[in-house]
Amino acid sequence: MAPKVLVSDKLSETAVQIFRDRGVDVDYLPDLGKDKDKLLEVIGQYDGLAIRSATKVSDKVLAAATRLKVIGRAGIGVDNVDIPAASKKGVIV
Repeated sequence: MAPKVLVSDKLSETAVQIFRDRGVDVDYLPDLGKDKDKLLEVIGQYDGLAIRSATKVSDKVLAAATRLKVIGRAGIGVDNVDIPAASKKGVIV
């Protein structure tokens, strides 16, 4: 079974295609990061999360992310990710 990744912020089509070319099942939903409730609703389906600045990965999001193994941040800094909560859960950032 291919890993499933959610891209919740805007990335280039080239970046999304890189995931696909490597056999990753990717859902590109570039406005989802702005909708905290919807993100909480769907995050449990994903093994990976690719974000930029709009998506805030709080302890609540991480608690709902039952399959999440990795968060990738396109850009600089991870101040929008609760690093202690991710580390406690074993999620690589």
